[in-house]
Amino acid sequence: MEKSNWFLNPITVFALSIVALVTSLTLFIYWYIQASIGIKTVVRRFGLDPGEFLASQPWVVILVLSLLVGIILIGIFFSFLYYLKVVQLYRLQNNFINNFTHELKTPVTSMKLYLETFLKHELSRENQEKYLQYMLQDVDRLSDNVTRILSLGRIESKRYEGEFINTNIVEVILNFIKHNARIFGEYDINVHYKNQEKYNVRLSMPLFEMLLMNLISNAIKYNQSKAPKIDISFETQKKRLFIHFVDNGIGLEKKERKKIFRKFYQVGRSDNMSAKGSGLGLYLVNNIVRIHKWKIKAHSNETGQGSDFILSIPIR
Repeated sequence: MEKSNWFLNPITVFALSIVALVTSLTLFIYWYIQASIGIKTVVRRFGLDPGEFLASQPWVVILVLSLLVGIILIGIFFSFLYYLKVVQLYRLQNNFINNFTHELKTPVTSMKLYLETFLKHELSRENQEKYLQYMLQDVDRLSDNVTRILSLGRIESKRYEGEFINTNIVEVILNFIKHNARIFGEYDINVHYKNQEKYNVRLSMPLFEMLLMNLISNAIKYNQSKAPKIDISFETQKKRLFIHFVDNGIGLEKKERKKIFRKFYQVGRSDNMSAKGSGLGLYLVNNIVRIHKWKIKAHSNETGQGSDFILSIPIR
């Protein structure tokens, strides 16, 4: 079916349109030159006034026609680029809907199974606590996904009216990991700092906590190690604070390092590993960084060697 309708492909139609337009211009210019030569020959033969028949020079007409066709070609080209962006956005949104539906359905289905187990079986206190912990994890996962969607529009806006405070960012990170120990308890998360280290940074607490949650969750999600590990460290260079989030996950290919911060982009669609998540986590991180006027970049030696997300913050 696709082979028989190859001529309906937008790229084919675009290419044929350009070829047809250029060919038409070339033929018209050729015809105009030949006609001008013929008219000049007749004028000279019969001794007529050239001004009555050749009011303008041929090159002027050719130049004007070329400019008009050039403008048309530019318009067609930009229209085609716009079409490609719309198609790409549609595909990304379609992938997002499919994967986000899965992200919402999975914890709901899991909780339903645990609740049915409670109804059908007499469970020991130990098993009850175990299943309740699983259900709490599913609730956290569901809540996290809903929060991302609800926060997306507010964070995407050019003006964020939330409260910013000056605080020690080292203590903020330590407190965040401590308060979320129930979520990250089974993972090895280490914060490397010296007791005297103190970096006062102006930040929005809710946004920064969302940034930490997404970076740490992402490092855990894209990790095939038996013991997922995340090391958070600090360094200063030229009045800037660099916070490194280093994991032992699957790593990033060079071509992926800038794409991962795009909206709906998901690592795994181009390789054998299935895509995970909604494609919004790192996009939200990038927007939070933009709101704070910070910078972030991702680094990885090679696939399978872990990733290093580096947060760059100006300090006094």
